[in-house]
Amino acid sequence: MLKNKLIGLDQKTLRRWLTMFFLALVIPTALLIQQSYSRLKWETFHQHQVMANELATRIDNQFLQLINAEQQRSFTDYSFLNVVGDPAVSFFQRSPLSIYPIASEIPGLIGYFQVDSLGKLKTPLIPEVVEQANNYGVTDTELVERLALHNKIQTILSDNRLVQNEHTGGLELNKDKRQDTEGEDDAIFSSIARDLPSSIESTEVVVLEDEFQPSIQGQSAFDQLAKSLPKKSQSEGKLGRVEDLKLEQNYQDILAEQVLMKEKQRQTERTKTIENRARKEQSVLPEAVRDSSAKYDLDVTESVAIAASPTMQSNLAPLRINTFESEVDPFELSQLDSGHFVLFRKVWLNEQRYIQGVLIEQQSFLDHIINAAFRNTALSAMSNLLVAYQGNVLQAFTSQTRQGYVSSSRELTGEILYQTRLSDPLSDMQLLFSITQLPAGPGGTVIKWLALILALVLCIGFYLMYRLGVGQINLANQQQDFVSAVSHELKTPLTSIRMYGEMLREGWASEDKKKSYYDFIFDESERLSRLINNVLLMAKLTRNKQQVDLQNIIVAELIDSVQEKVSTQIKQARFELVLQCDQEAAQATLNIDADWFTQIMINLVDNAIKFSAQSDSKKIELSCQQLSNSQIQFSVRDYGPGIAKQQMKKIFQLFYRSESELTRETVGTGIGLALVHQMTVGMNGQIDVVNGEPGAEFRIQFPVVK
Repeated sequence: MLKNKLIGLDQKTLRRWLTMFFLALVIPTALLIQQSYSRLKWETFHQHQVMANELATRIDNQFLQLINAEQQRSFTDYSFLNVVGDPAVSFFQRSPLSIYPIASEIPGLIGYFQVDSLGKLKTPLIPEVVEQANNYGVTDTELVERLALHNKIQTILSDNRLVQNEHTGGLELNKDKRQDTEGEDDAIFSSIARDLPSSIESTEVVVLEDEFQPSIQGQSAFDQLAKSLPKKSQSEGKLGRVEDLKLEQNYQDILAEQVLMKEKQRQTERTKTIENRARKEQSVLPEAVRDSSAKYDLDVTESVAIAASPTMQSNLAPLRINTFESEVDPFELSQLDSGHFVLFRKVWLNEQRYIQGVLIEQQSFLDHIINAAFRNTALSAMSNLLVAYQGNVLQAFTSQTRQGYVSSSRELTGEILYQTRLSDPLSDMQLLFSITQLPAGPGGTVIKWLALILALVLCIGFYLMYRLGVGQINLANQQQDFVSAVSHELKTPLTSIRMYGEMLREGWASEDKKKSYYDFIFDESERLSRLINNVLLMAKLTRNKQQVDLQNIIVAELIDSVQEKVSTQIKQARFELVLQCDQEAAQATLNIDADWFTQIMINLVDNAIKFSAQSDSKKIELSCQQLSNSQIQFSVRDYGPGIAKQQMKKIFQLFYRSESELTRETVGTGIGLALVHQMTVGMNGQIDVVNGEPGAEFRIQFPVVK
């Protein structure tokens, strides 16, 4: 049944059915692989999302540690001198913030500052009376550097309209007019006394309007920092706004909601860990110095300076060291127009408000804390980390660029991995991770290799199935042709034999023709015998039922046996047999089956006669010679048209015929050369064919028995 279906099936129909079968396998497999890979991408995405969450927590905790350390500083640390030990002893020591160069855990810190209620800037870098710097171990060279840093802080704050742009001539060291130590304190006191009236006078005007107004008026710019909205001109820069970036959000599902819930929980826990409420502390300070003429108190820091100067204490009323209670608000962080960060707090003391803070350089502050932590994680290889303040992108870090940060907003594309805000007072600062390339991980590599292997298996399987199908179709067609050929080969001689037999039986043939009729009947019967033997032998070889019987035989004996078998066949076909054999080859011994060898030579001679029947030279050459590689080569050559090159590899295939069954002019079944090939290989020999110009030459080689 299957063979009958294959006979009516052509290669085009086979390709169409196999293609449909291939697509039926490939499409579901591709969808399965795509879904598996997509799911793996999702899992990898959320794994990196958790990594980003943990990194943001570490960065936030590091900021909180730095801010909490600054929050614990007392009010008096922002002065150059502090009261140390028992207040009754009146022992003064330099503040920990007066150390130079400035030692701080905050990266990018420029310096500490304090702004009093009148808006007057002071830093712990220099004493209240500059000329007393040598008394506290500050050299002239160091004092110049301290003054330069003090002026830098004042310039930055004044440029950002936080303090008045005063020209601090009193803070410039005059080295050429150093006076002797004797009478130095009197001159300093006179200088301070001269400066008092103007400041007191300005304070007095404000007091008439509101009792507490003087403590706020000079610091109003700091009150506006927390209320100010982001300005494009001051902070947007070349990286732009977060909402303007080309960032996508495709990986959103229930897992993302779980991460969001964890983020909210983390924010709540972080909020509980920081001191968000104002605290009260005890400050040990000298009692405020009162000027009898103006009837106003000096600033407490000025009182400290006077208390530390014995000469000035002798000119004023005796000072007492008192303990004051101050209320310290939590720190706030703001970005200035210049790009600097200012971390400041408000301190209330004796119904006066002071602003104490830290001026920070933005780039170093972000790079040493955020970028340093980011670069040490696997996230830096597949994502950008954007740092935004009030929606404006300040920096974008990545380890993929040479400089470690993105310099243009055009580079900021990809998928949003994770975004969060830092804890107070950095709640306006936002961390946003954007994916540049999401690795699939080891699982993705396995899926890729499996997909590749499966694709190769499917393609190779498709090709092999196609080749097998084509082979079966060709085989079915060849078998059909073989049946037709055998029927033709059997029917024609049987019909002739029957006809001549009847003529001889009925006595219709004359005496002179009887011999020719008998010869014809004999030749046709021989041809039928060869045909039947070939068919039977092929059936046995195909089913592995025919076993070769190898024996050591001399070549000369083989040639004689073959000559006896084929000479009559060649003579009856009116061909000439030319036999040549080297003496050395004739004496060699081969280990072969004599019957098989004879069958091979008969088939080759029959093939040569059949295909050179129309040639001008009706000659068949049989030869044998010994080759240099201890091989004996037998050759059968005709002088017919030869064999086309594209058919040379096919003529030894079973049932193959170079001519169509409908148009062929030669007889045969297409199994002769296939038998020759199988029997030659079965006796450990080799067979080949070459064109002799004219004709074709079949060459068979067997190894010599040593």
